[in-house]
Amino acid sequence: MTKTLYLIRHGQTLFNQKKQIQGASDSPLTELGKAQAVTTKRYLDQLKLNDYTLFASTQERASDTLEILFPNEAYTRLKEIKEWHFGVFEGESERLHPPRVKGELFGDFFADYGGETATEVQERATQTLTHLMKHIDNQNAIVVSHGGILFMFAVKWLPIETVESIHFGNCCILKFEYEDETFRFIDSVNPVEG
Repeated sequence: MTKTLYLIRHGQTLFNQKKQIQGASDSPLTELGKAQAVTTKRYLDQLKLNDYTLFASTQERASDTLEILFPNEAYTRLKEIKEWHFGVFEGESERLHPPRVKGELFGDFFADYGGETATEVQERATQTLTHLMKHIDNQNAIVVSHGGILFMFAVKWLPIETVESIHFGNCCILKFEYEDETFRFIDSVNPVEG
């Protein structure tokens, strides 16, 4: 049976606003971030989705976003879809990020500083999302996670030119169809950007 994955990035956080590196560390949603989630909720409501299962990263910013999108609904928190761990760079200025490696974002850079490699992030995200899609009984999975997770998952399934054309802004949504342990990209949309 073909199923659909809606993979969503959390709303803007305090660290996003202050341009600080935010991976394993956490910061709360800003008022703008909460408003972005409300706008995204209106978009999802228009889709009239039913027959879905809800998931979020264990990090506060993802769980809080999901709770705005689907208030008072049960969901499962998954630590395996937490954001990339940036080691000693956590909480530092985004200006300290290394240059991007096309198709890998930051490659292996952060491993030398107590963080994760691009491959590690991609493998845990892909294994987790494949497992949950394989085992849910519902037609749709709605998952709130993080920019690094969305990017590395997209790199796994899409040509790099397509990935580079996607804007992974706060509350962006990547839509994939899933069947037989394979994901097929359908669309990306960011309701807060119009």
